[in-house]
Amino acid sequence: MKESLDIEFEKAVRMLVKYFPVSEENSRKPILFHDIRVGAYLYENNYSRDIVLAGVLHDALEFSEITEKMLLDEFGESILKIIKADSKDRSIENSEERINELIKRCADSGQDALIVKIADTIDSFKHYTKTNNQDELQNYCMKTASAIFKYMSVDFNDPIFDELKKWQK
Repeated sequence: MKESLDIEFEKAVRMLVKYFPVSEENSRKPILFHDIRVGAYLYENNYSRDIVLAGVLHDALEFSEITEKMLLDEFGESILKIIKADSKDRSIENSEERINELIKRCADSGQDALIVKIADTIDSFKHYTKTNNQDELQNYCMKTASAIFKYMSVDFNDPIFDELKKWQK
């Protein structure tokens, strides 16, 4: 199974490389590298095929020319469902409302979508800590982590929740 996932992981990365815009020197966070790190984290922690591939592709709908149909055709309905759950609704202007809506949608979609969002958030905590971006740590990472613990089902049980708690402290 791992070899097959390796090939699909590479296919997902190639899709991102083809359709993502190039990150600029002073961008908040280089998006392609971020998406690869999220997928690699999930892969290294032995998550399912769907979670790993959705992790790699979690920003595809938000930041690229990749369409829902392209994702459906290449990776299937369950991965598309996770990616859609993990995509921000940019029509919501208030950032805190946007975060809460996104996390509630992930939680409603199920544990897999929330695991991808947590991996995304942990990578953001790491990046913004490394770059000493206190604004993003407080206004994005901390608020996202708080929303995750607010909206997650009590039935959700995975070690990634404990790792997020460590970053939240």
